[in-house]
Amino acid sequence: MLSLASIGAAWAQKVQLSTSAGDIVIQLDKDKAPKTVDNFVQYVKAGHYNGTIFHRVIDNFMIQGGGMTADMKEKPTRAPIALESRNGLTNVRGSVAMARTANPNSATAQFFLNVRDNPFLDQANARDGEGYAVFGKVVEGMDVVDKIKTAATTTKGPHQNVPAEPILIKKASIIEP
Repeated sequence: MLSLASIGAAWAQKVQLSTSAGDIVIQLDKDKAPKTVDNFVQYVKAGHYNGTIFHRVIDNFMIQGGGMTADMKEKPTRAPIALESRNGLTNVRGSVAMARTANPNSATAQFFLNVRDNPFLDQANARDGEGYAVFGKVVEGMDVVDKIKTAATTTKGPHQNVPAEPILIKKASIIEP
């Protein structure tokens, strides 16, 4: 029998991203994306995201962060995780998904926040048949996400769509239920 405490428990864990543009709170879905959530939480607890930037910002698409420092150096990561894109969660406005390379099982620490519905990123619609694994949603601070998405961008080395002024993730922390 379900207890009242267990109802909604899968969505109970939250992460706060304290950024130079304001705070964003992400609610994680461990039931639908257990490996991805565990991976993300491990990076949060290790302090990996502290001092990283949103290094790829595309208005009307998404903002990506979690892997680069302000001087565009990539932080070391753990081994990649298996893709969990067949979990029923979709790339809608406010959802949070793992970034990856062309290899579906290549996600490590980088993530992105969808600033609009992006159904072409869902497994069912993806060109590669794999898609991108959604593992949470923004529950506070979508106004901050909207502010970040309109940042002026430039090219830095091989990286395009980099905010001209760094948008820093000062600290990522777990909010216990």
